[in-house]
Amino acid sequence: MEFFYRCSECDRQFAITPDLMLCPDCSQRHEPDQPLRGVLEVGLRGELRGPWPPPGAEAPSLPYAELLPVEPRYFPVVPVGNTPLWEPARLRQHLGRPGIYLKDDTANPTGSLKDRASLLVAAFARKHEISDVVVASTGNAASSMAGIGAAAGLSVRIFVPKSVPRAKLVQSLQYGAEVTVVDGTYDDACRDSLEYTALHGGLSRNTGFNPLTIEGKKTVALEVFAQLGRMPDAVFVPTGDGVILGGVFKGFEDLIRLGLADTMPTIYAVQAEGSNAICRALARGEFDDPVPGNTIADSISVGVPANGRSAVKKLARHGGHCVEVSDAEILDAQQMLSSQSGLFAEPAAASSVAGLLRVSDTLPRDAVTVLLITGTGLKDIEAATDRVGIPG
Repeated sequence: MEFFYRCSECDRQFAITPDLMLCPDCSQRHEPDQPLRGVLEVGLRGELRGPWPPPGAEAPSLPYAELLPVEPRYFPVVPVGNTPLWEPARLRQHLGRPGIYLKDDTANPTGSLKDRASLLVAAFARKHEISDVVVASTGNAASSMAGIGAAAGLSVRIFVPKSVPRAKLVQSLQYGAEVTVVDGTYDDACRDSLEYTALHGGLSRNTGFNPLTIEGKKTVALEVFAQLGRMPDAVFVPTGDGVILGGVFKGFEDLIRLGLADTMPTIYAVQAEGSNAICRALARGEFDDPVPGNTIADSISVGVPANGRSAVKKLARHGGHCVEVSDAEILDAQQMLSSQSGLFAEPAAASSVAGLLRVSDTLPRDAVTVLLITGTGLKDIEAATDRVGIPG
């Protein structure tokens, strides 16, 4: 299989190198406080060498090695991926939906889907003998890169806004990362991290900015297809900067391109009402002035979505939908998911459940429906505390 970078805007192709992050031409049109221009994705050409997924492959990176642009020998030994696809009997009965599945990425080593991107970035760094990785995050990508970096023997520096949940900050520090707390928003942290790499070097893992973040996250779609043995009918994706959404689309697109499937699932991008830039852009046809994210779901709270342009383009091309949910709906969904399935999700992850509830009347009852659960509730217990009523 041959891999290359392709610009999501002009379709120009490039060799995959550590110094290339955005399309050199399209990125010149970037405007302040707007989504990135010239986001690159990993393209592939060629044919599979055998059946996919390969039978008997147990190691986390091996089932998808042929579809990833870094050789397996560079991957750190840490069990990312192959997460459970639950068939939640009580939740199905409660909602009257026998086709619901929970893709449980809380089972990744640091407790979130972000480990998929961090694993590929770490492998890429090792391949190119890069020892320093830098990332801006609201918490999950930071703790993820810190943890996977620890397994890979990398030095990790993270930039987080002061609103970062304490558990995610402690997690990052426990893994040994160098932490800079920024007096501002995620967008401010992202700016500071890019300024740091420009001055001091290192590989940026910033979501969307580094093409491998989208490529790593595509593996969740590959797994869903392999575990179901078919394409799902619908997938609900918690959406902030649009990179997980882009990765889900990318994974399914690759399966179709390789002839393993022929129909794209209906993808629902679920955003919090207080952080809805992608939904606004999909409805209006363009991005307007940014509005700072304001939601209890910190992991999807972003004013300027890095992968916003490509995300909106894919939603429009494939007939996807954008669903907005309130913080109250998210917290209700979080508690319902916990009590009806035994899976405790952080607010951002529970937004996928809230999105399903919001559009339930438009979706056939027997539709094979996958809810991405992208992070554990143990990363942010404060959000759930008021709802449970701690005794004493």
